[in-house]
Amino acid sequence: MVVIAAGNRIGALWQQRMDALREYDIIRDGNVFATSFSRSFVLSSEYDQAHSHLARLVRQYAGVPLDTVFSGREISNEGGTCLVLESRHPLPGTAIDTEQFTREILADLTLVRGIGRFTQERLKARGYVTIPDLVQHPKFRLPATDVLKRLSGGDSSDVIDLIGSRHTKSHPLVLGTAGFHEPDDYVFLDIETMGLFSRPIILFGIGVPEGGDLVVRQYLIRDIGEEQAALVAACNHLSGERPALITFNGKSFDVPYLQDRLAYYGMASAARFPHFDVLHFCRRRWKGQVPSLRLSALEQEILGIHRDDDVPGQMVPEFYETYLRTGNCGPLIPIVGHNRQDVVSLALLFFHLLGESYGCR
Repeated sequence: MVVIAAGNRIGALWQQRMDALREYDIIRDGNVFATSFSRSFVLSSEYDQAHSHLARLVRQYAGVPLDTVFSGREISNEGGTCLVLESRHPLPGTAIDTEQFTREILADLTLVRGIGRFTQERLKARGYVTIPDLVQHPKFRLPATDVLKRLSGGDSSDVIDLIGSRHTKSHPLVLGTAGFHEPDDYVFLDIETMGLFSRPIILFGIGVPEGGDLVVRQYLIRDIGEEQAALVAACNHLSGERPALITFNGKSFDVPYLQDRLAYYGMASAARFPHFDVLHFCRRRWKGQVPSLRLSALEQEILGIHRDDDVPGQMVPEFYETYLRTGNCGPLIPIVGHNRQDVVSLALLFFHLLGESYGCR
């Protein structure tokens, strides 16, 4: 009887499914028309470069132990054990001009129930310039008082819901509610998975501001059995007193995916917390001005960051499957680097947008 190690057995099963379940299209460079019809795509040049890079990594790291490549530490919790990798990255200042935000939000009479754009114009012409002024208005006194109560409550989730009910959740005022939090409340999240739906999360990237730096902690699963431990460790970052989650497309992908994996393990979902999806703010700010709204494109166009030997996010499952199947840790290197840069770029874009809107210095 041939006995296959658990990791290899899982890797073999994923290999059998990988080609049939590949969740992206390979599109010829310059074929803009085709990209409009693909939910997820990789340019043919990116695809070829990634596979060449994968082959080089497998050759270079044959027989090299994982713990000599990644200088992390093993952690244990009620979910088991996993590896955490830590790095520090400089951040710009995070002070927000709260006075400007306060002026803008109090001047937006449309936040009061029953007031639209034209009614706002008429009210301001009659001297009702701010929401506090409406406390003296016979018709809008009570709804204006309710808005002021919500604004003074300090609950950023409630204020985001208020703004979203009257505008959209990509409105600049939503971004300004970040000022309800101290910088160390921010939790920047990016995950890498084995696919788009109901497959294991293989790497959790968490960034938190500490002492003027962004500290990135990456919870890496060395085999599928470590996912629950990494999930517990990542979610612990959202259990603080006033956490504010920041993601890139997290409302559509990262958060629903986390909830699905929590349900898989019978774990309770995280408590309600404010969530700032930077993709929405980027789309509002730069749509039509940049070639692409992908994070890797925005970091290049807006932040001047250029990646070398990066693995396209859509191809992460193939790199990780190669690691599982062969035990060669080389394919993990670009996955970890890709995730780490995603977290750093996410934070830099967030603070860049804050700086543009509310004088973040």
